[in-house]
Amino acid sequence: MNENISLISKYISIITKQIFEKYGYDEQTALKIFASSETCRMLENPELEMWEFCPDVIFEMWECEQITGNPRNSIYIRSK
Repeated sequence: MNENISLISKYISIITKQIFEKYGYDEQTALKIFASSETCRMLENPELEMWEFCPDVIFEMWECEQITGNPRNSIYIRSK
């Protein structure tokens, strides 16, 4: 379980960096934006095992959430 928490923390860090690099937010703002998202709540939910996806997929889900309002509209989830 601690291994998963560490992996989730790493994912949050990677995705936060992707957000600030792509959208020009400072790191703190990018972290707040991601942390308040449904995508982040899904990532932190151990039952969903989202850490099985790579960070780029989680980032795409977050972008999908920003556009459509729901990360579940991601092509990576719809294709399952």
